Amino acid sequence: MGKRIRAQRKGSSPRYKVNSHRFPGRNRMPNIKDEVAEVTELIHSPVHTAPLARVKYGEGEESLVVATEGIAVGQTLAFGDNVSLRPGNVTTIGNIPEGTPVNNLELRPGDGGRIARSGGASCIVESRMEGGRIRVRLPSGKTKDLPENCRATIGVLAGHGRSEKPLMKAGAAHYKAKARGKQYPTVSGVAMNPVDHPHGGGNHQAVHGPNSVARGAPPGSKVGHIAPSRTGRGRGKRK
Repeated sequence: MGKRIRAQRKGSSPRYKVNSHRFPGRNRMPNIKDEVAEVTELIHSPVHTAPLARVKYGEGEESLVVATEGIAVGQTLAFGDNVSLRPGNVTTIGNIPEGTPVNNLELRPGDGGRIARSGGASCIVESRMEGGRIRVRLPSGKTKDLPENCRATIGVLAGHGRSEKPLMKAGAAHYKAKARGKQYPTVSGVAMNPVDHPHGGGNHQAVHGPNSVARGAPPGSKVGHIAPSRTGRGRGKRK
């Protein structure tokens, strides 16, 4: 019987776990409306690619949000329908003019923000569609039609340019991965021995046999393409 593969070890070994103190807290848009919040602190989070902002609103209530480029400590952020187009203000995408960059965009109204949450990311409000939906261009370049009452933060997310500086040496990549509870370097399965991985062995570094597995496959063999929608079979014209 072979060894426990890396995918199995990740489930129980503390080597692959990140310390909880590296997470400052849950960072979602607070579910408030027609209020003004004050930025009390900008926080560096090792596990995030963009800084976080601690905002204070209501009767001393506080929450963490992803920081938009251009905000500063002491600045006020507006939440609601009638807000100005200042970086950091939060409103529904139905109230945002076309061509405006936004970040921390909601997929469903009230979910606190799901899209464009990594450093330097932003979406573009493109056009208004029928049925109360807004077409938004995502950071990937694709477009998506969302309900007009989904909220978003105006502006581009802070932390832009983090990937422009090269890592230069393996030690920098090691510490970058360590901050997120990941191991560096990672070895591909085809480079291993058969005892270490289902893809290991052979005279060449190739997957000898099918590399797609079922959704309910046991953990020791659940590697490669898991439950793919299409495989290499049936290369003829699709009807």
